[in-house]
Amino acid sequence: MPKITYIEHGGKEHVVDVPVGLTVMEGARDNGIPGIEADCGGACACSTCHVYVAKDWAEKLPPVDPMEEDMLDFAFEPDPERSRLTCQLKVTEALDGLVVQMPAKQI
Repeated sequence: MPKITYIEHGGKEHVVDVPVGLTVMEGARDNGIPGIEADCGGACACSTCHVYVAKDWAEKLPPVDPMEEDMLDFAFEPDPERSRLTCQLKVTEALDGLVVQMPAKQI
């Protein structure tokens, strides 16, 4: 099972096993990780599951699709290279070791 590291804005790390087939957002929700609110439940209709992916992971992830890109416009301090919505990141074995950091707040 892939391990995903979630880093709170203050620096506290949570390393959790997330089953293949879930999203990175569902992994946070199911493990009580603070900082990912996921108000829309994963429908890509808000930006409250916004994270910054570690720089070494940014190129390894599937590209941002137009719908996610539109929602990232509403995120708090988006980074054009590292911002992603965790509801759009489907967990596969290839994501084992992924590191994401939460922004200071979700809006």
